[in-house]
Amino acid sequence: MSHFRVELRQRAEELVALYPRKRSAMLPLLHLVQEQDGYLSEAGIAEVAELTGTSPADVRGTAAFYDMFHLEPVGKYVVGICTNVACLLAGGQELLEHASETLGCAVGATSDDHLFTLEETECLADCDRAPCVQVNHRYVRTTTAPDFDAMIADLREGRLDADVPAHGTLIRVRRSGGLRVSREELAAERASARAEREAREAKG
Repeated sequence: MSHFRVELRQRAEELVALYPRKRSAMLPLLHLVQEQDGYLSEAGIAEVAELTGTSPADVRGTAAFYDMFHLEPVGKYVVGICTNVACLLAGGQELLEHASETLGCAVGATSDDHLFTLEETECLADCDRAPCVQVNHRYVRTTTAPDFDAMIADLREGRLDADVPAHGTLIRVRRSGGLRVSREELAAERASARAEREAREAKG
């Protein structure tokens, strides 16, 4: 039985079909797991391993390299505050400390109500609005302590739900265009390309 919901399992199979080698689909599949579970659950990791023909250890090792993936549960909202040079000079460290007090949790931890996880980040590429703040990888541009507190209140009350989805959701719009090829046609093309490659290699 699949760990994915029905619609996500279908998307997972479509992703795998796009790649010549199944393991190449690992990162987008991990995003699907995080979209469903909010983090990379053991069951989700096992399913990605099964879909890509790898082991859970391979999947976990790959995921551990990327900051966007979480291997343990996090809050509904992951709040990232940059303390890199431009943001540090603009008060990033002070804002991070204020955020820790406001949320009632240490940096790298999750609030008692399980709503917020606070992270110190490297450059978020929004230096003209320093210090840069993101929530679930969406820019919120709250550069002062009062603005930050107001933003947290809005998140608690659901007033930003249209702008900031729950953690793990990269996109909410599903494309209707792009590559639309049947799995059978993709499989035939892959088999043909593989046969040609093997023939060339055999000739030396």
